[in-house]
Amino acid sequence: MKAVILAGGLGSRLRPFTAVIPKPLLPIGEKSVLEVQITRLKKHGFDEIFLATNYKSEYIEGFFGDGSRLGVKLAISKEEIPLGTAGPLLLLKDKLKEPFIVMNGDILSLINFSKLYEFALKQESLLTITVKKEITPFAFGNIFFDGDKVTGIQEKPDIVMYILAGIYVMKPEIFEFFPKEPVYFGMDTLIFNMLNNNSLVTKYDLNEYWLDIGRLNDFEKAQEIYREHFNEGK
Repeated sequence: MKAVILAGGLGSRLRPFTAVIPKPLLPIGEKSVLEVQITRLKKHGFDEIFLATNYKSEYIEGFFGDGSRLGVKLAISKEEIPLGTAGPLLLLKDKLKEPFIVMNGDILSLINFSKLYEFALKQESLLTITVKKEITPFAFGNIFFDGDKVTGIQEKPDIVMYILAGIYVMKPEIFEFFPKEPVYFGMDTLIFNMLNNNSLVTKYDLNEYWLDIGRLNDFEKAQEIYREHFNEGK
């Protein structure tokens, strides 16, 4: 089974670390972020993995080679211009002739890739997105009123949102919603295109551990949780 990891980001919010090392190669415990991802994908049967790269691509290629060290078949795809979060897939279109997983290269998660993939295959949609429930405490009380009369108060309510978790399952026919040539093209634009064309998009609830390593404090948190969640290849 095939998977694509989007590993071309500049990692500007993680400077100064990413001034030297591309974000997907930043060390988390004893492994890089990409190593953790590849190891978990392999555990669930995804043994042909494409790394979509840009920034410091040669570092990533030199580190992983053909993937044999990790027991997978690995191929590097390099974009010459920034292509966004969905555009890099166009460079791999001819190699993605079966349903495949796509994930951002800065995510740590204990998601069961097998269950996600099996769920997506049963759907009529060409795209299944994972969503994560995020609860954020609001810092102020919420006042309810009728004219000038106060009718109630909700002290510091929680804000509940379902966020895009950066892990997807796509079927090859999805490329009909992509541009014809490689240009900057975001995953959000792809979803909008499909919805505007009344094409079904399904969602999968990600209930397992999930962390987006986008900022310095996230990177520090990843160091703390590595041994608890990822050291034993859970």
